[in-house]
Amino acid sequence: MSASLPHEFPNPTPPGAIEVKEYPEYRAVTYSHSGNVQQASQVAFNPLYRHISTNQIAMTTPVEVRYLDGLSTEVTTPQTAEVSFLYPNRDIWPQTLTDEVKVTDYPPMTVVSIGIQGAYSWSNYEQHLQRLQGWLNEHSEYVISGPPRRLLYNSPMTPEASKLSEVQIPIAGVNP
Repeated sequence: MSASLPHEFPNPTPPGAIEVKEYPEYRAVTYSHSGNVQQASQVAFNPLYRHISTNQIAMTTPVEVRYLDGLSTEVTTPQTAEVSFLYPNRDIWPQTLTDEVKVTDYPPMTVVSIGIQGAYSWSNYEQHLQRLQGWLNEHSEYVISGPPRRLLYNSPMTPEASKLSEVQIPIAGVNP
């Protein structure tokens, strides 16, 4: 990884592994993107980077991409994604905020996660999202509690074959 994780964040899920993980509450600067969600992280990078640079906030890893239209992998119609740079801890508040981005506090969450090594391609996302959906079909003790997200751990300069990421689906336990 090219930067540190936010305070109390778990380590990335190993490539190929599926695990249930707990995340603490966290603060992030977020850019909303409507349109082709395959381009969301590229479009969001400059506004997010300007925000952390202007406010002298350390870069952390991962970059988070939330796909707000749920588990649909259909990309021929406009969709919405939120791309976030995560603050190192929740005590940080920016001195300058523009209309391009918003600062959001996210509550703790439980996710099912699959680790990936390789390109940050849309087909890689879809393939691993389907694997998580299959896992959830076999684990009826969990229900989906939010839209899927990707966590991207490496800089654009990292060779594609070495990049680490995760696809996650927020879940909640089913009460017996």
